[in-house]
Amino acid sequence: MKHLVFAHRGASKQYAEHTRAAFLQALAEGTDGVECDVHLTEDLELVCIHDPTLDRTSSGTGDVGDHTLRQLRELDFASWKGANIPPQYGGVADQLLTLEELIELLRGDGRELELAIELKHPSPFGLKLEERLIAFLMREGYDPETSRLANLHISFMSFNPDSVRHLLERVPSDVVCQLVADVHPEDVRETLGPLTAAAVMNLLRRALHEGERIIASGAVGIAGPGIEYVRAHPERVKRWLAAGLRVRVWTVDTDDDVDFLRELGVQEITTNRPAHVLRRLKGEPTTGRL
Repeated sequence: MKHLVFAHRGASKQYAEHTRAAFLQALAEGTDGVECDVHLTEDLELVCIHDPTLDRTSSGTGDVGDHTLRQLRELDFASWKGANIPPQYGGVADQLLTLEELIELLRGDGRELELAIELKHPSPFGLKLEERLIAFLMREGYDPETSRLANLHISFMSFNPDSVRHLLERVPSDVVCQLVADVHPEDVRETLGPLTAAAVMNLLRRALHEGERIIASGAVGIAGPGIEYVRAHPERVKRWLAAGLRVRVWTVDTDDDVDFLRELGVQEITTNRPAHVLRRLKGEPTTGRL
């Protein structure tokens, strides 16, 4: 079986996630594809950032959606990682990427590549995020029948069932991925406090159950569980595979997890360490340490 390896926010074990350096490194390592997250800026530009806020991965603070692209360009998205960026990967000021710039990098590689785009919710712009994304891709020459753009095969992912249903009306179902992850109350309480956490927990549980129903119904072509979810529910994942679904698992960084998923029959692996996982799948020597 041919396994597809997606670089999770680029080669983000080595360089800061979603940066030019991380994606260029992933391409240099021969990844089959890349995964990115998109948010809208205040001026409705699509940018490759995971969190709804800037605090964790930049020198800025506050919500992504409260900043224009020009304001984001003034921030440092790379130095927090502490990695030295080679000159060929650009300077610190070059590391933030719009989706347009990421696609330009991928098209420049020339190889046939997979691009998995995750739409991040909740978004202050609601489903306008999906509309702006599809409109942008169409302007770039995206073919909605084949889900291709030049050398790129594009798939769409979200944890949000409303987002997934919205995408299913606009792109082929076989390139739509419903993401799922178990909800851990302790993580939510630690972040939000007991009262707010209870309300959020209910929303997350409803979204998870609805997402599982969407997968089980065969409405989407790709199931996107996290590695912890797969280990907790292997029989469920086997049923998805038996039903003909592709399963794309995140975030897979250890040899044990790669071996487990290969034995299970999972076809697609998302990792922060693309070169390492590619070597493991080929049976070449690796070190399992992070």
